[in-house]
Amino acid sequence: MSATDLATSVQVSVRQTDECVVEDLEWASAPLDLLRHAQPWRTFRWYKGQQHYSGTYWAATVRDHVIYESRLELARLLFADFTPSVRHVVAQPFLLKAVVEGRLRRHIPDYLLLTDDGPVIVDVKPRHRLERPKVAFTFAWTRAAVASRGWCYEVWSEPDPHELENVRFLSGYRRDWLFDPGLLNGLRACELEGLSLREAFRLLPGCPRPLVKSAVLHLLWSGHVTTELDRPLSSGHVLRRAA
Repeated sequence: MSATDLATSVQVSVRQTDECVVEDLEWASAPLDLLRHAQPWRTFRWYKGQQHYSGTYWAATVRDHVIYESRLELARLLFADFTPSVRHVVAQPFLLKAVVEGRLRRHIPDYLLLTDDGPVIVDVKPRHRLERPKVAFTFAWTRAAVASRGWCYEVWSEPDPHELENVRFLSGYRRDWLFDPGLLNGLRACELEGLSLREAFRLLPGCPRPLVKSAVLHLLWSGHVTTELDRPLSSGHVLRRAA
């Protein structure tokens, strides 16, 4: 299934901030600014015996709450919020429609990420469901539609558990207004390259160590420094300057 085959048939509908719906725009020419300010297409669905856990996550990237409909979607949100190149996040950004194999198909992607490298459309799905024919078919034509605009498409499944736990832990330090700007500037002026977290926590001896520790972890969250996250975070982790 090629992007060219879909280019003339794909339409998009968007829910605006005033709850008005803009319907059936040509996908190829729908303004990115309209999509950027879209409201979630669906509202929360609550019912007895529900298998998912819906909620809202306060994302530092957008300084506002973003919805999720499962714990796996929340995990993707955490990673998006942790990635410095991600500048904006929109949940359930639009409804796509396309005629594929003679039938009208519909799909609501999970997230639109606006990044330094361009827009990324994300669908979140557990790995064990990716081979189901209906899921594979939907993702195939969605990928082709996204590619027709020259955008990236991502299907995201369960991440490395250690990395997820580390990102979840660091997200507790994402709220920048909680940190003393002078303390942060003092740490930024230090040579952090090659220091272990233990050593970094002992910098600025004139400041209370708990505040220094929290500020170092905020710098790690915000991307000022990096470290390996594929094993449980410890005081022995070595810091590196962000590229």
